[in-house]
Amino acid sequence: MIELASVLALALLPPAGSLVGSFLAENLRTPKWIVGAGLHAAAGVAIAVVSIELMPRILPSTPKWIIGAAFFIGAAIALALALLARRVRGPGRGRAWMVCVAVVADLSSDGLMTGVGAAVASGLGLLIAVSQSVANIPGGFAATASLQQHGVSGKQRMTVAALLVIPAVLSCGLGYWLLRDANPTAQNAALMVIVGLLVVTTIEDVVPEGDASLRLPRWISTTALAFGFISIALLSTYFH
Repeated sequence: MIELASVLALALLPPAGSLVGSFLAENLRTPKWIVGAGLHAAAGVAIAVVSIELMPRILPSTPKWIIGAAFFIGAAIALALALLARRVRGPGRGRAWMVCVAVVADLSSDGLMTGVGAAVASGLGLLIAVSQSVANIPGGFAATASLQQHGVSGKQRMTVAALLVIPAVLSCGLGYWLLRDANPTAQNAALMVIVGLLVVTTIEDVVPEGDASLRLPRWISTTALAFGFISIALLSTYFH
């Protein structure tokens, strides 16, 4: 078992990938079709995180009623955040801000997995952190570019990008400190809440936002989504 400080250092890797994506979005001209493709790639990453990294860990030893209840909690959190975003920012920008929520959920799952993995073995924590840092680049790009297209100021965009570090570090610390001595069922229930939040925000916000900017050709959106999924699948296979 490694020290908490080392675990928190690992937690910085996934948001670093997101920051790289945000930097690219701020410094490159981003046609609408690229933004849409980036959002679909981010959706592919989220689907892969759920299906390849999270669910195989959860399903074998977790009662189905716990899986259902935890997913419902995650979905309820996603709904509450969506209603809050639309109330504060208005319906036009609400979905763009929910793209950021999806990235936060993704980073939270990264941090939680990193913390739980590091509690089991340092190599597992490093594996998860490195793989997710690469996969988070399209998510950071998509979140920043989406806010950019909805007229959010550059200062606000960079503040959001920097603040994305917080959920990864906090969830990693919680995953390691609170769940390292917990039974597998409690660990899996926490992961399942993240699954609910991630799935709902991806389906209800990220994909519609990717399609809303223009009529994105189907071959572009499908290719981008598949690329996002395959990137996680390949990284998972390589590191495992």
